[in-house]
Amino acid sequence: MTDFVVVIPARYASTRLPAKALREINGKPMLRHVYERGSESAATEVVIATDDDRIAEVAEAFGATVCMTGNQHQSGTERIAEVADLLDWPDDQVVVNLQGDEPTMPAVLIDECAALLDDATADIATLASPFLTQDDFRNPNCVKVVRDVNDHAIYFSRATIPYPRDDNGDERAAITALHHHGIYAYRCGVLRQFVAAEPSELEVCEQLEQLRALSLGMTIAVGIPSERPGAGVDTEDDLQRAASELGK
Repeated sequence: MTDFVVVIPARYASTRLPAKALREINGKPMLRHVYERGSESAATEVVIATDDDRIAEVAEAFGATVCMTGNQHQSGTERIAEVADLLDWPDDQVVVNLQGDEPTMPAVLIDECAALLDDATADIATLASPFLTQDDFRNPNCVKVVRDVNDHAIYFSRATIPYPRDDNGDERAAITALHHHGIYAYRCGVLRQFVAAEPSELEVCEQLEQLRALSLGMTIAVGIPSERPGAGVDTEDDLQRAASELGK
């Protein structure tokens, strides 16, 4: 597998759960749990990217490498692109975007996501699992992805894709689509091209950043992970769930 680095974009502001990167889970700030998952992977380096001194101070206290970025970024992807430039990473360097609210992401899945870029035809890699329930399939907060015969993404949507045309279609559609997980691997050259482009009409419509990549003609490899990751943390209930999962 090609060498890769992990970058964890972390911001202080959060609409639904203020200061969530620093909220404690089983006696540790959530950000530390995420950093530990990255450090347990095969990454050659793990970097926390932030524009907030409070996050930087906490991260440095538990021994993390921190890269301070500007405060203008609209997404974690943009923040990671700045890190790549600040640290002068070459275009062929593989970077995994491990989101700062994913404390239960198994380290093996970080490796699996990065390994998908061993496919030279892929520009970006991500993971997706079969849907567990019809309710999840119908939930617009659960992003759907459909793949081609090469396991490359055809489309991502909040809608129920593919559209069921017959009486048994709902079940068949839920099996055909996959539940997308928010972890990505990119080569730095692709990352730079991505952030230099304007948001596409599809991206603006669905509010899904990965649709910009598809609009640019980029190829996104979609792998099914060897185990299902826990959901990200956005609410107080999510914090309790993560505490339970991490306490096992």
